[in-house]
Amino acid sequence: MYRCILWIAVLIFFFQFSVSAQEGIAEMNQVKNDLKRSFFGALDASLMLAAILGICGALRIYHNWQLGKHHFHVDYEVVAWFSASLFMVLMGAFLQKLYGL
Repeated sequence: MYRCILWIAVLIFFFQFSVSAQEGIAEMNQVKNDLKRSFFGALDASLMLAAILGICGALRIYHNWQLGKHHFHVDYEVVAWFSASLFMVLMGAFLQKLYGL
């Protein structure tokens, strides 16, 4: 008998929360609009960061090359800096497709 009363109390407790729950559709639409508004700023920032990474990498490689530091494997540095900037550009496009903006 005690178990039956306990189960009924638990069911009433959870039923009360499910009945008093709110839909939240307006809040979800507001979050979607806020995300659309702020995401394009983040996309532009990722493209600017990729450009800055590319310029810094090019200057560093050019400087090492002009100093004659070929033993530092300039080719690997070119690939590393290019990959870093390519990663930033691709992540911006990937996140844009992921969020459907």
